[in-house]
Amino acid sequence: MWDKLFKGDTTPEKAAENPLYQAVNRDRLPRHTAIIMDGNGRWAEGRGLLRTAGHTAGVSALKQTLKVAIDLGLPALTVYAFSTENWKRPHNEVDFLMRLFTDQLAKEIDEMDADGVRLRFLGRVDDLAPALREQARAAEARTKDNTGVCFSIAMNYGGQDELVRATQALAADVAAGRIAPGDIDAAAIEARLDTAGLPPVDLVIRTSGDLRLSNFLLWQAAYAEFWFTDTNWPDFTPAHFVEALRDYGRRERRFGGLKK
Repeated sequence: MWDKLFKGDTTPEKAAENPLYQAVNRDRLPRHTAIIMDGNGRWAEGRGLLRTAGHTAGVSALKQTLKVAIDLGLPALTVYAFSTENWKRPHNEVDFLMRLFTDQLAKEIDEMDADGVRLRFLGRVDDLAPALREQARAAEARTKDNTGVCFSIAMNYGGQDELVRATQALAADVAAGRIAPGDIDAAAIEARLDTAGLPPVDLVIRTSGDLRLSNFLLWQAAYAEFWFTDTNWPDFTPAHFVEALRDYGRRERRFGGLKK
């Protein structure tokens, strides 16, 4: 039924009229939602298709998910697109993914900009192919003043690698005399992460049945709520996303304290 309800409306007034959203508690939405988009290959293999077909199918699920975030006014959405470990995959699959990133960013940037989306890219973006790197940086520059959802794409990203890079930056600052070792605190670390300026992750969603973080936003998700589904990413619908948001809204978050 979701396809009859979801129209990707991008104004608060229209979104409020959408029956799909009426059960969502707008006062208890996550500030920062992170998604591990898993299961593209399994989706394709289950249909006798090449794994690359699953990646293509997953693009539609991502676009629909972003539209829900826009409609509901979520402050931040981060997706795990390509990890530092994904380079171990077959060369033809990696090459396909890089072309897919390039093609889809070129295709969708106008609509995302019109929807007020602010794009960010996390990870070792400077190590990507020059054309893709420049395309990513240009998209960030184009949308930097937008005030809608901050849509971050983790690409060539690993949580441990991010912490190593932040630590190296802190060490360089200490060595240069810009800060003292005693000045290093949580805020100093967060300021040097790829997600600097974003709120901590409130909700992590993972598709396709696996129950792990897979080196994704290790610092940022320290107190995140988790929501898992066996659904493969290409079959993840706005209704699934709304279900995750509703479940998040019902949870009691104590951050190590006791219920008052």
